[in-house]
Amino acid sequence: MSTRTVLHEADIARALTRISHEILESNRGPAGLVLLGIPTRGVTLAHRIGSLVTEFAGESVPVGALDVTMYRDDLHRNPTRTPQPTQIPPGGIDGKTVVLVDDVLFSGRSIRSALDALQDIGRPAAVRLATLVDRGHRELPIRPDFVGKNLPSARDERVNVRLVETDGVDEVTIGS
Repeated sequence: MSTRTVLHEADIARALTRISHEILESNRGPAGLVLLGIPTRGVTLAHRIGSLVTEFAGESVPVGALDVTMYRDDLHRNPTRTPQPTQIPPGGIDGKTVVLVDDVLFSGRSIRSALDALQDIGRPAAVRLATLVDRGHRELPIRPDFVGKNLPSARDERVNVRLVETDGVDEVTIGS
């Protein structure tokens, strides 16, 4: 079993800095933005991006969490994890530009589930997608707006994102 590191701590920091600038540029500033991370590591990444946006724009952006577990269409095939709380920032999402943040984009099913979950919460003006790693193999017509790294991979390879807050180290590895 061979595993290699494809992003180190500095690479992740650079990718998140670039994503944060792109989000601000695309939105023409921080006004009306809401960042919603998809648990687990997407929430951590959303908080990091939120801090960077605040640093660059001088204005804080609401950050929350959107659990999609019960909206997934593949619960029968995959072991489920314990649902995490959905935390929508004060002010909600109606009329806002919501940026969904996830660690790895693979089939697109988590994002489709997130779009379904958003419908139950409110009506954003727009929804964008930021992901640290896009590994391809999409099963649905979903494309990220902001990407840290495109990482072509074999379907049977495993991409692991580890973050200091949950795993004690910042790195992205790929292995079989």
